[in-house]
Amino acid sequence: MDLPVVRLLGAADLAVLGNVAAEVFDEAVDPAFWSEFLADQRHHLVVAIDDGVVVGFASAVHYVHPDKAPQLWINEVGVAPSHQRRGLARRLLDRLLALARELDCSEAWVLTDEENLAARAAYRSAGGEETSGVVMVTFPLR
Repeated sequence: MDLPVVRLLGAADLAVLGNVAAEVFDEAVDPAFWSEFLADQRHHLVVAIDDGVVVGFASAVHYVHPDKAPQLWINEVGVAPSHQRRGLARRLLDRLLALARELDCSEAWVLTDEENLAARAAYRSAGGEETSGVVMVTFPLR
C-alpha cells in the first residue's frame, strides 16, 4: 500500500479541500473559510492525500510579537479513522515543523487535553516536550 502524499497547501490549492474523508475535520469544510485561510500567508495547512482524498491535516499559524521571535502555533491535527495509527500525524507534524524552521521560528507549540493520549504520543514522537502547569482558558463569543 502506498503512503499518502503529505503536502503544504497554498492559495492556488483550493480544489484540494473539495474531497475530504469523513471525520478528518471537526465540521464540514466551508469553501468561504478555506479560501480565506489559504489566502493568508501566516496560516498554514498541511494535508495528507490518499487516492485523491484528504485523509489528514495539520493547521498552524506563525506569528510575531514585539518582544519574541516568530513562533508557530499548531492549531489542530486530524486524521481519518481509516488512516490512524500509521504514523500519518507524525508526518504531518514533521512537515509543519520543517516549515517553522524555514520561517525561522524559535519554537512551535500546541495544546491538547491530558486525556488525548494519541495526540500526546504523536507530539512526543515528533520531538515535542510536555510542560506542566498549563491552563487553557476559552472565551465563548457566540
